[in-house]
Amino acid sequence: MEKETAERLAVIRRFEAAGFRAWPATSVQYDGTWAVRLTGSHPALRLNSINPLDPGDDHRLKERVEQAERRFQAYGRPLTFRISPLAAPAISEYLDARGWSTLKESRVMRLRLTGDIVGKAMHQIPLKDLNRFVTAAFQVHGYDAELRPGFTEVVSSIRPQAGLFILEQHDVPVATAICVHEGDLAGLFEVATARAHRGKGFGRRMLLSALKWAHLRGANVAWLQVEDENKTALGLYYSLGFEDVYRYHYRQPPSVKA
Repeated sequence: MEKETAERLAVIRRFEAAGFRAWPATSVQYDGTWAVRLTGSHPALRLNSINPLDPGDDHRLKERVEQAERRFQAYGRPLTFRISPLAAPAISEYLDARGWSTLKESRVMRLRLTGDIVGKAMHQIPLKDLNRFVTAAFQVHGYDAELRPGFTEVVSSIRPQAGLFILEQHDVPVATAICVHEGDLAGLFEVATARAHRGKGFGRRMLLSALKWAHLRGANVAWLQVEDENKTALGLYYSLGFEDVYRYHYRQPPSVKA
């Protein structure tokens, strides 16, 4: 049992580390094994959260939470924990006792990439025009224009090779995705299909093309993060063969208004 636990935690650590590299925060500081990620240019929780990375690191909780709160206040961000299976149980108990809320429950999923899965996918060359991709992504997602500078900064800061994909119909973007290739891993980010074009297979076509691109470069495991409430996306991912690996959620103090 201990061996199985150790192996599972090793897998989770690998995906967590890949996620940090694939979607980089502006500032990363460590308090013990807590990765404190902050980004002044973009408010996304995954870029602005405390990420505990060792189940045994649960000492001096009050002091460390207070110290983190000062850092978050300096960035103008709400104090936020991201709780994965790597977080010590005592942290959740501490937050529960202080009335912290739970929000955005998500899961990390993976898919073994084979020729059978991506062999018939359409060949698509990733965009090199970052501005064009960002414009398409904001159109498809419906993001607020004020987020554009921060979003662009994050995407341009991705360290591994990032494939930027757009699927268009009559010169109009209908689906977008970022595929981050790192060694044998292919991480999917910012996956979306325009609301008016959902249910037509565009998302599936684009994802398979992106994964084919990564697979041809040596990736044999695809992975992604998706919120539990996104049932449409979950249905697509399960239909492609993705399986759950682990879950995580965010915690915020009662002083933070939803």
